[in-house]
Amino acid sequence: MRKRIFVSIFVSAALAGFVFLQAGIVSSQSTFRARDPGVRGGSPGAGGPIAGLSTGQTAFFDAGLEDFSEEEEVADGLGPRMNLDGCAGCHMQPAVGGTSPFVNPQVAFAGKNGARNRLPSFITANGPVREARFIRNPDGSPDGGVHSLFTITGRADAPGCKLAQPDFDAALADRNVIFRIPTPTFGAGLIEQIPDRAILANQAANATQKNSLGIRGRANIVLAGGAVSGQPNHNGNDGTVARFGWKAQNKSLLLFSGEAYNVEMGITNELFQTERDETPGCQFAPTPNDVTNTDGPLESITDAISAIEKFAFFMRFLAPPTPSLDTPGGARSIERGKDLFTSVGCAYCHTPTLYTGKSTVAALSGQAVNLFSDLLVHDMGSELADGVTQGQAGPREFRTAPLWGLGQRIFFLHDGRTKNLLVAIQAHQSDSQFSRDGSEANGVIRKFNDLTESQKQDLLNFLRSL
Repeated sequence: MRKRIFVSIFVSAALAGFVFLQAGIVSSQSTFRARDPGVRGGSPGAGGPIAGLSTGQTAFFDAGLEDFSEEEEVADGLGPRMNLDGCAGCHMQPAVGGTSPFVNPQVAFAGKNGARNRLPSFITANGPVREARFIRNPDGSPDGGVHSLFTITGRADAPGCKLAQPDFDAALADRNVIFRIPTPTFGAGLIEQIPDRAILANQAANATQKNSLGIRGRANIVLAGGAVSGQPNHNGNDGTVARFGWKAQNKSLLLFSGEAYNVEMGITNELFQTERDETPGCQFAPTPNDVTNTDGPLESITDAISAIEKFAFFMRFLAPPTPSLDTPGGARSIERGKDLFTSVGCAYCHTPTLYTGKSTVAALSGQAVNLFSDLLVHDMGSELADGVTQGQAGPREFRTAPLWGLGQRIFFLHDGRTKNLLVAIQAHQSDSQFSRDGSEANGVIRKFNDLTESQKQDLLNFLRSL
């Protein structure tokens, strides 16, 4: 009898423990929530030259890297208005050529060399590097241009220059200012070499599936008579597809370099020859500030070419980032996340792979470009709209951001509003979810939201592995 009682008690206790354990598992599963694993640590896996460059091409890459990393002075043409004094300051994470770093160099730059700049409220030590654009002019007409944050006023190397900074407080109060953060330039030469026909063929692919999710790929070109067509953001002069910048507004890396040199640092060049601010007392270098050195030593071509050409060569020969196979979450989680990325529909815009055509640079010819972008611009709805038109891309439209290297990025979306990848994903959804006047990503985000929390975690792990 005692033995039976003992066995009965033991079994009852075991069953109770099993029930308790099961309840614990259920409780654990019910409280688990997917979260952004955060910036991936370890080696940058980026910043070096692309494999297969010739000796001469490597020399151009090295010359470009040196210039890209240099901090400019007023004697070099810096200013009179600018956002920073060097390319690498903006493009530093996780290596030179990347994007906004952990510590914002604009904070220290505001007072560099005696400069008397007031730090705008939207520039913080732990926030992203930003440029500011005004949406409207004082008369209400469209603006959209960059309004430089700082001036050279007060600097020891700019005696007598007196300039006022833009009134950012008033612009913020009037909701008339928007922000942009730096785009990473890794693998940019491969992107430059993708033929238009490959971009257009990918746009036409999977039309039925894209249409069912509301993905239109509507990137506009203004045609004769003001008509608007559903095409990629074409260059306004030659009709080819532009692909660099947040709205795919720049056609080539040379144009991208020349514009950034002028707009971000105030340095005129052979593409942008006129000072943005021509106040007489603030001009300390002949214009254009940087040009091809036609009187330099003929023995070294890399010494003769202009800075913007060096920048372009650096970006053109910069290797794409190397993804991780097992971090974060392990290889199996990443592989599951990769499958979900496709099944949910993310891959319809963030196309995993396009291919380069024939290139004069063998290392760029016939290569797979694992960029995770279709290079088209899409209507992202009112929540991400910035009110600015660039090229034929309208106020709600943005280029599909390439995702390679995402695992080591700190800030997300065009204005750097969040460090949280999950928040960035949810921000893709806005306006009506069941009509064609909302974000083109609405259908995909609905499918993402229908995933279990563990599936969401797999997808986030996959994205942070890139």
